[in-house]
Amino acid sequence: MCGIAGIIRSAPPPIEAEAATAILAALAHRGPDDEGQWREGGAWLGHRRLSIIDVSQAGHQPMVSACGRYVIVMNGEIYNYRALRAELEADDAIAWRGHSDTEVLLEAIVRFGFEGALQRTAGMFALALWDRRDRVARLARDRFGEKPLYYSTQGGALSFASELSALRRAPGLEFRLSAAALSLFFRLGYVPAPFSIYEGVFKAPPASIVTWREAAPAAQVSSYWSLGEVAEAGEAQPLTDPAVAVEALDQLLREVVADQMISDVPLGVFLSGGIDSSTVTAIMRQVSKAPVRTFTLGFDSPEFNEARHAKAVAAYLKTDHTEHIASAADAQALLPTLGRIYDEPFADASQAPTLLVSEMARRQVTVCLTGDGGDEMFGGYVRYPGVPRLWRSVRRLPMRERLAGLIEAMPMGAMEMGLSFLAPLARQYASRGRLGPSVRRVASFLPAASFDELYELTMTAWPDPSLLLTSPGAPPGPWRPPAPALRDDLARMQWRDGVDYLPGDILCKVDRASMAYGLETRAPLLDKRIAALAWRAPPEMKLRDGETKWLLRQVLYRYVPKDLVDRPKLGFSVPLHAWLTGALRDWAESLLAPSVIKRQGVLEAGPVAAVWRRYLRGDSSVDHRVWTLVMFQSWMEARGW
Repeated sequence: MCGIAGIIRSAPPPIEAEAATAILAALAHRGPDDEGQWREGGAWLGHRRLSIIDVSQAGHQPMVSACGRYVIVMNGEIYNYRALRAELEADDAIAWRGHSDTEVLLEAIVRFGFEGALQRTAGMFALALWDRRDRVARLARDRFGEKPLYYSTQGGALSFASELSALRRAPGLEFRLSAAALSLFFRLGYVPAPFSIYEGVFKAPPASIVTWREAAPAAQVSSYWSLGEVAEAGEAQPLTDPAVAVEALDQLLREVVADQMISDVPLGVFLSGGIDSSTVTAIMRQVSKAPVRTFTLGFDSPEFNEARHAKAVAAYLKTDHTEHIASAADAQALLPTLGRIYDEPFADASQAPTLLVSEMARRQVTVCLTGDGGDEMFGGYVRYPGVPRLWRSVRRLPMRERLAGLIEAMPMGAMEMGLSFLAPLARQYASRGRLGPSVRRVASFLPAASFDELYELTMTAWPDPSLLLTSPGAPPGPWRPPAPALRDDLARMQWRDGVDYLPGDILCKVDRASMAYGLETRAPLLDKRIAALAWRAPPEMKLRDGETKWLLRQVLYRYVPKDLVDRPKLGFSVPLHAWLTGALRDWAESLLAPSVIKRQGVLEAGPVAAVWRRYLRGDSSVDHRVWTLVMFQSWMEARGW
């Protein structure tokens, strides 16, 4: 895991030494072990290294191919590099300098071409390759978007970096807030690829190749892999025998986890006690000769604390277990730093506990495996069974939009008494606490005209950001890849999350939190082979008898008793409403003060004040809206705006 950057122009000099130093300094937290630079003519590549595989100088980057034609910088890991190296050696004798995965990938590019080499990889990465002969630069990002990569072609040059904080130090670039990106952020809580928060600066989408040619300096974006094609292929060739499917997944998990445990530095795993992380931990225990190091974060609020469950799983698997119980004081110290750590506006409240568990783990290890991707691959979110039930319940209701408005206007107490019949539906969308906020949350979904629109609303903070922004803007077109022709509602929800929510929220959250402390995270459940198998599992192997992730659970039950892991899903939830209206109220109010809002000129002060008053009156149904406001203002404050 590292940080990469580069500037490539048609004529020298690409960058002054002082600017190059500043760019790499902004990435030092991603790669505290080593720094490298390479320049030639109009090309400059920079690298900050977190040494994981081949920690010697033989793994130093930027790295030049043995033939001298290519120069590469890479952030991430190629998990199947040993098999790839064996394939290369079967045809030719190669004078290897070391045993790093970067060197193997570089020589694979020489042999198979850029796209051909990427298609052979199993890994997570963001990389840049400069072709010295043809004067062509290529950027690439892994299949699911675990590793970030920003770029711009302002002024005809190609500028790129792992984080916006580094790219902002590149000379000659302008950074103006993008109205379209702001609208997307307040809808979703994150800025999805290919957009960034700045005009003229973009994210490389997952599974993409960005090509820049000196002779025609404009970026061309293509794909080398498609989740939609994987999903369509899986639906066309479904697994039919549950026992065979369980055995196949078990064996494949063993192979994948063993590959992802390859490391020349200490390694552990995040363990929440849920299905995903417990499965990864159990498989690690099976393929490892030594005890596995597990790390758990809990909260001093009992209803949000899963640490005791994780501790029970760790004890059963005999892991070397470490836990930390976070308090409101821990959050109070950490939350004001989030606007700096997340270099784009980002609003997933679980970013705070992810930071805390990353900091804890980094004291003992340099690499941690995670259970990320299990929900998207195996049907784990409670909304997957919940949204279809909700749609069946409300689609024939007359005047749904008017009913939503009436519920919105009702006092909380009257709502809880008069609409108690909605409790079974509302509880599916309740975080915790009073029924009233949950009813209001469900009411906001009622105007949906279709199932897909309903699902989109369940993932939305501000349905109409134009009411919030002083200068609203709409995306110029669809930002997601074309939707595949999937027959099943569950498959469509999973695909939407796999191409949007997973890279935009989950993986961004984990990358920024872990790399803030120089910790590499790996997600075995996002291996391309696991994805292909998971998408062959029909709906009844994912959701069965009201239980989510049926197939993955059957593998876990082989190693851990059911009573240790079968319980309602919590995730990395936090007592956000209690924090923001209690210990952190002064901080939040300082960010949302009307004078600050008016001075910045980005948000309308009236809607901000109205939703904050509603929140203080106990309406936690607007948790997500308030958190997007607080995180945006924290991000603005960290940049002096």
